[in-house]
Formats: sequence, C-alpha cells, structure tokens
Amino acid sequence: MTYPDPFDDRSPWDEKPETPANEEKPLPNSTSGNPPFEIGVTLKAASGFDAEWLTPRVSGHTAEETARRGAELLAAMKNEGLIDYASKAAAYAREQYKGGGGNPGGGGAPKNFSGGRVQRRDGGGGQAAPQVAGDGCPHGRSLVSKANWSALFCNGEDGDKCEPLWKQKDGSFKANK
Repeated sequence: MTYPDPFDDRSPWDEKPETPANEEKPLPNSTSGNPPFEIGVTLKAASGFDAEWLTPRVSGHTAEETARRGAELLAAMKNEGLIDYASKAAAYAREQYKGGGGNPGGGGAPKNFSGGRVQRRDGGGGQAAPQVAGDGCPHGRSLVSKANWSALFCNGEDGDKCEPLWKQKDGSFKANK
C-alpha cells in the first residue's frame, strides 16, 4: 500500500471516488434498530389444554410490512407442512407419556351454571366433608382446607347459609359463637 505524498500539490479530497453504476439501494422498510411492530399468532389444534400450539411471531418496521410478513410466514408454515408435522409430533409425544393422572380428553365435562356460579355435577364440592355430631345444617357442607386452617362451609344459597364450622386443634369442628 502506498500513501499519498503530503507535500504534493494535489489533494486526495479533490478526487471523486469511483462508484459502481448498478449500486443496489437498501430496502426502504429495512431500518436499523428494533422493529416497533410485532404480531404473535397462536394456532391451537383443539379446544383442550392438552392440544398442541404453534405460536409464531413476526416483526417489522411498519404495520404493512409486519402484516405482509405474517401472511408469508403462515403460508410458508402450511406449504412446508410444519403445521401437520407439529400435530404428528404432539400426538407421538402424548402416546409416549407414561405419567399418571391428567385430563387426556382435554376440557373435561361441560360445567353447569346456576345462580351465577359453577355447580358441580357430582353434587359435592372439593373433598368429602366429615360428619360433625350435632350439626343442624340442612344444606350440607363442603370442606375447605388451606395451609394453616380448615373449615366446613354451608352449601346453601347466599342469604340462607349456616355458620361455618372451623377446625380446632384437637381435629374437631366447631362454630365460632
């Protein structure tokens, strides 16, 4: 490499650099920095919680660019078979699962709503309530247990509820009267 002579009468700044005739111009939508627009799409295969989900995300510097990229991504996922492949992989994973319990049907039985509340179809709520001698509640009771307390609550309507029975240190249940 040779350096220009600093004592020459000609300045290197006076010379125009050579530019190629067919220089490609950058795309108008491609700017540096994080794109301000983002779309997340959730493709859910069924209504249950155990159904497979695909959640692709696209981003762009304009709303139009982001929408166009989203449409291109979804079309490519369909055309390349990614959606079918994900469904088959999820089905295979479910077949291999050896764990216990769970809800294999997804979603369970439909809920019954009455009086603005969900009613259980089996007639009970939570754990089976122990029988308490001298309890005069005609509505039945449900056991609610938390980390440091337990109580038997009346299953009656709001205006007709009986006093709750609180678990004592000896294991019995009594009303706080």
